[in-house]
Amino acid sequence: MLHIPILRHGVPYRSAETVEIVHHATGEPVAALSQANAGLVTRDLHRWPADCLERFSVAELIAITRKAAELFIDADLPVGDEDGEPVRQSFDEYIRLLSATTGSPVTYCRNNAKRVQRVMADVGSVIAGLTRGVDLSILDRGYGVDDGRMMSFYRAGRVFGAVLPSNSPGVHSLWIPAFALKAPIVLKPGREEPWTPARLIAAFVAAGAPREAFGFYPTDHAGAGEILRCADRAMIFGDESTTRRYAHDPRIEIHGPGFSKVVLGPDAAEQWESHIDLIASSIAANSGRSCINASAVWTPAHGREIAAALADRLSKTEARPSDDPRAELAAFANAAFAERISQVIDAGLRTPGAVDLCEQKRGTPRLVRKGRVAYLLPSIVWIESAPGDGIEPTLPAWEHPLANREFLFPYASVIECPVERIPRAIGQTLVVSAITEHQPLIQALMAAPNVDRLNVGAIPTWQISWDQPHEGNMFEFLYKRRSIDCA
Repeated sequence: MLHIPILRHGVPYRSAETVEIVHHATGEPVAALSQANAGLVTRDLHRWPADCLERFSVAELIAITRKAAELFIDADLPVGDEDGEPVRQSFDEYIRLLSATTGSPVTYCRNNAKRVQRVMADVGSVIAGLTRGVDLSILDRGYGVDDGRMMSFYRAGRVFGAVLPSNSPGVHSLWIPAFALKAPIVLKPGREEPWTPARLIAAFVAAGAPREAFGFYPTDHAGAGEILRCADRAMIFGDESTTRRYAHDPRIEIHGPGFSKVVLGPDAAEQWESHIDLIASSIAANSGRSCINASAVWTPAHGREIAAALADRLSKTEARPSDDPRAELAAFANAAFAERISQVIDAGLRTPGAVDLCEQKRGTPRLVRKGRVAYLLPSIVWIESAPGDGIEPTLPAWEHPLANREFLFPYASVIECPVERIPRAIGQTLVVSAITEHQPLIQALMAAPNVDRLNVGAIPTWQISWDQPHEGNMFEFLYKRRSIDCA
């Protein structure tokens, strides 16, 4: 069986403890993953050579990243060993195994991997955007003059750690710029998704990066906690229960639920039919598993019609095997997890005012079991204000328990709300796609502190610009600017 080792300062290490990862549909073992205990993680991070990239200029690290982008797609790269013999992996084999263990459709795995590759290939533009065009040689010297101003920066993030998920390889785009900014990278892969971080590290090393700039630590919750505790800067992915304890730690960048939304202005609401394709794509792209997928649609009018049209479109989605070219849904290898999500939605539907129009249109439940896996078919939940005493509704639609929820499948609530209330009522939101030319709404969303990224116009929520990060700025996270004056 294929064995994937720990990488300690870039050096492969076989642990006495391993965990098998299996095919999501058949349960057949795919690989054995060496496990790092918390003590080993702590020991290695305390001994990390944090200056191992200082001999390179930022320009040289950008060039290495661009070369790694080519190798990531085109090369056969080392992935581990089998019976003590090294194993190399093609890009197609990587995609096949990625789909096999995560349950994500092959087509989505390929598209997401190419998205990561594009960020690597364009990392120079990404860094320029993150730094606002600062002369990058200043980062090499520590000080310099840019546009007539004396500047000085120092690297506060000496070692960068990331606790990664299994739901989408696209998330790896977020840590890529840290390497070009001279930070050694320590990764804890998702349990079912060691393939992308392992392949990225192999591509970087083959492109000329020093091995000791990378760590790869499959580990348990305690080991993940040590990465977050010991790294100078880190990021974590997970739901609110996972990330809540780190919410006030400035060293840790949290990537949790996005609660992203499509907002229609009063002008677009009157022409809603022309925007249904864009809204449906925002909800369902990438199996609905990304924080930048829309989990709600807000409109000042025609909400029921919009919800019905979305339900008509998405209710045709079927549960298909991950290797089917027509597959649009990711399987849940843990069928009980999918069942719990469906139960949460059903419980919310018992609160007056909400109806799942997709389930109504299909005439079948959203939960589908196939062998050892489960699928959740799309849900479009139309929510209207519950009737009250004739003066005020007892429950405004935007306060319903399903109005601002996010789940790991194509789910969205549709809410009708007065346009002047929308910017505040939507709550904390990672991405808002505001389809409107209505200036009062645009200005209110521009001023809204609860909106992290704003797309104005007919732009899907998943369309982002990597030189304008949708969540955090890696340069500002890793570097601090100091005051300086030179005689």
